[in-house]
Amino acid sequence: MHRLLQFTLDLFERERAPAAAPTPLPQPTPAPRPRRAAPPKRRASTPLPQALGEDLFAVAAPAGPTAPSPVKSPRRPTGAAPAEPLAEVIAPMAFQHPQANRALRLQDSTVAYLFKRARRRSIGFVVGPDGLVVSAPRWVTLAEVDTALLSKSAWILRKLGEARERQQRQAAAQVRWTDGAELPFLGEPMRLTLSPGQSPGGQLQVLAPEQAQAEGVARLLLLGLPPQAAESQVRDAVQACLMREAKALFIQRLDHFAPQLGVQWKKLALSNAGTRWGSARIDGSIRLNWRLIHFSLPVIDYVVAHELAHLRVMDHSPRFWDTVASVLPDYAERRGQLRHVALPHWD
Repeated sequence: MHRLLQFTLDLFERERAPAAAPTPLPQPTPAPRPRRAAPPKRRASTPLPQALGEDLFAVAAPAGPTAPSPVKSPRRPTGAAPAEPLAEVIAPMAFQHPQANRALRLQDSTVAYLFKRARRRSIGFVVGPDGLVVSAPRWVTLAEVDTALLSKSAWILRKLGEARERQQRQAAAQVRWTDGAELPFLGEPMRLTLSPGQSPGGQLQVLAPEQAQAEGVARLLLLGLPPQAAESQVRDAVQACLMREAKALFIQRLDHFAPQLGVQWKKLALSNAGTRWGSARIDGSIRLNWRLIHFSLPVIDYVVAHELAHLRVMDHSPRFWDTVASVLPDYAERRGQLRHVALPHWD
């Protein structure tokens, strides 16, 4: 009986049709939301440094395998060159002393300088051909030295810039001591001509205006040397000739200005100093750098009058400069030309 009842139930379940799944009611379609306009793309810009202590010129690391990002970076146009690192485009100016033991950032420049302790009462700054030298007493702290450097940064950078420009001009004025070399004489170009038939001491020839314009020089220095003479031999011969010309000219200019200043000079000696153009002693002795012969006559006259004025005033007080101005009212302009003329390199 139990089996008959189970069979009947099974037969009944197979004959029942499967119930259809209820059809969902249609949902109202929501109205499309208005899309916001995409903001215009901004050009990528290089972030500027915020402070001197930060890394001023950071360079992006090269691309490598990284995790995918949900936001894609814009592609660079085909054929466009990659941007150069800012450090290669705008490099900060730097000044380096060959014996530097300290460095400091002054405005937009890095200055590496030689620092030394000295028996003095205050901090001293000297800008020379090699760069900046700072001297300080032993009781002055390094922080105080840095503060003093920052306070004088404008002056220091100006002097370092002038020294660098002067070195660049001197490098450009290198002379190859051979036939045809040119160098300034009294502010005008002069050409060397090696001719064995000339005097061994050299002869200075002034060209006529038409010939000077055609040759591009105002004078020729004829040297009695063979064309194959060594450069050192040519240089020594040129120096001897120019020193002779310089001494004769200096004597003439001393005799010209001494009566106007009411002084008497006793003795003239030529110097070969690297940076000093002249000196005077109370006994009437005058020393003038023979390389002044490269400058124009107005500049030479300034140095001559300067040293003669020291025979009246042995300092650089306002009274001294008034004495110089009594014979050369425009002495300041002439003085400035001493720093801006590229002289031949003789060493």
